[in-house]
Amino acid sequence: MQTDRRSELPWLAQCPLRETPGEIAAYFDRLWPLLRSITGAGVRRTHEILGELVPLERIEIPSGTKCFDWTVPQEWICREAYVVGPDGRRIADVAQHTLHLVNYSIAFRGTLSREELDAHLYSLPEAPEAIPYVTSYYAPRWGFCLPHAMRTRLPDGQYQVVVDTEHVDGSLTLSQAVLPGEEPDEVIISTYTCHPSLANNELSGPLLAAFLYRRLAAIERRRLTYRFVWLPETIGSLAYLARYGEHFRRRLVAGYVASCVGDRGPLTYKRSRRGHSAADRAAIYALRRFQGESLRVLDFDPSGSDERQYCSPGFDLPVGVIARSIYGSYPEYHTSLDNRDFISFASLVESVDAYLAVLGVLDANATYRRTLPCGEPQLGRYGLYPSLGGPTTRDEALTALRWLLNLADGSQDQLAIAQRSGVALPVLEEAARRCLEAGLIERVAPVV
Repeated sequence: MQTDRRSELPWLAQCPLRETPGEIAAYFDRLWPLLRSITGAGVRRTHEILGELVPLERIEIPSGTKCFDWTVPQEWICREAYVVGPDGRRIADVAQHTLHLVNYSIAFRGTLSREELDAHLYSLPEAPEAIPYVTSYYAPRWGFCLPHAMRTRLPDGQYQVVVDTEHVDGSLTLSQAVLPGEEPDEVIISTYTCHPSLANNELSGPLLAAFLYRRLAAIERRRLTYRFVWLPETIGSLAYLARYGEHFRRRLVAGYVASCVGDRGPLTYKRSRRGHSAADRAAIYALRRFQGESLRVLDFDPSGSDERQYCSPGFDLPVGVIARSIYGSYPEYHTSLDNRDFISFASLVESVDAYLAVLGVLDANATYRRTLPCGEPQLGRYGLYPSLGGPTTRDEALTALRWLLNLADGSQDQLAIAQRSGVALPVLEEAARRCLEAGLIERVAPVV
């Protein structure tokens, strides 16, 4: 039986605000039908709705902008797209399900035979009832996605195809929100808003980030600064790094990509490229106390989501991933089966709790150095030691003081001291507060 150690996590009990599953569901239902892509009206509308929860700062990156080895593509406009079968009925219509159209399809109108149409159809034999999610952002093509069971039943004959789309010079939409703290060092929460009608692999991340921002804003005192960003996957994080990468090199102490946080599976943590950064240590410390040994910990690999860009060798930022059933690990992934029924809004609320627990650990994870490092301070002079000696004086607070004062040499942060000593982080926080007031320690640059 797992022991509940959530009391060792700062902020979980301190935050005065907590959303309900129904509150998240209401926003989900408004966001679900929008046709999102890496650019366009669906993305902007998504950000407008999220902006009801978060004071978003909109950033528009013009088409043609160079972002390292990439170029921001033209903006995609989709008016309608459908296929009409020989019997006059529509067999695939983007108005009925946004996954039916290959995302970023070029325009086409015409009549095709069954054989000619098949070259433009996509389905999954291994999931015959699911519509797959297919994109073609950087190669001009058009196509439709449909369940394989339907595809195999399509009769011979003539098919009318309408793809009323357009690619125009426009912009790529990002939004950010920054919660300043007492110090300029930052934590980033990054999530993406580019997938149409996918519940876990799309909407769970942006919704978590919005409600997490709202909770953080309700916490009275924050040591670190927290930056939230909503962007299209890959090209969005590249554009963001092109603008803020040098700032992150100086200021970022930790970051997490929020994705696939709404299903009913146990939590998963994927390490940053560094493997043992403060971001990694804080996440694993907090999530193991939050969930217990069912936490899954994965080593970094260069596949996945935007952690690939944040952790690219030119930046090597301390950014990991906190998820549930991480992308690609569940059969519903990138299909129409990743829908409202697949996720749990109660699980999503708990995922917000988990993120808050991790951020609370990071915020408490300062690094200190003794001002008088030689020998043990006479704690009684500072009102930090009981005036009466004996067996009752070895309490938890005194133990925390002794560990802190022994290990506070500027090379070990509070998290390292907590793990070595076994003293709970909130107890070490209180010990640090008392020692700072007494002038026995000073804060130094963080260990990242």
